[in-house]
Amino acid sequence: MPAKRTMRVRRVYDPPEDGDGVRVLVDRLWPRGLSKERAAVDEWPKELTPSTELRRWYHEDRTRYAEFQERYEAELAGPEQSEALDRLRDLAKGRTVTLVTAAKDIDHSHVPTLVAVLERGRPSG
Repeated sequence: MPAKRTMRVRRVYDPPEDGDGVRVLVDRLWPRGLSKERAAVDEWPKELTPSTELRRWYHEDRTRYAEFQERYEAELAGPEQSEALDRLRDLAKGRTVTLVTAAKDIDHSHVPTLVAVLERGRPSG
């Protein structure tokens, strides 16, 4: 039976909680005005974040969310990203991992796509 994996998503500005487990920052840029101590981040895999170009492209027009998700998922299929995804999945085996982000609107950020890819596991084929 596979080890239980628990993924949580929280804003990095919220105070850490005992149940957070391993806290992973999933933003390319460090959150404004937040000290490393207050953020209490254990991992910061920048290769799992949308490229600067993609992030800027999406921020120009937030109505492009569906296409942003497709493009971001394509980026996550890269070799560096696949390796980082596997590492994060391994980290989550049998323990809680909390993905933290500075995004105000988490539901329309890159985080739901990242969580879906992490939960789906490696594509078979």
